[in-house]
Amino acid sequence: MENGENYITVVDEEGNEELFEVLFTFDSEEFNKSYVLYYPAGADNDGEEEIEIHASSYIPNEDGDHGNMQPIETDEEWDMIEEMLNTFLAEEDEE
Repeated sequence: MENGENYITVVDEEGNEELFEVLFTFDSEEFNKSYVLYYPAGADNDGEEEIEIHASSYIPNEDGDHGNMQPIETDEEWDMIEEMLNTFLAEEDEE
């Protein structure tokens, strides 16, 4: 995985690379992990089309980027991520 300014390249199980834009990152003391939420680069931002948002956990590498991303493993993690996303989107709507 590569990390640009606000973009990451994700390689799927079949070796296909796809560019995603980072929505935001955050750390969780509860799970002792860092998380990144991202969506396909170039997705329509005008609010007319629903954008699929992906989430992964990661351990930052020495360069400070997203390192090796891992799938979310538990329902508790998903609940926490959903709460963080809802808070983020509510704050964006206020601006």
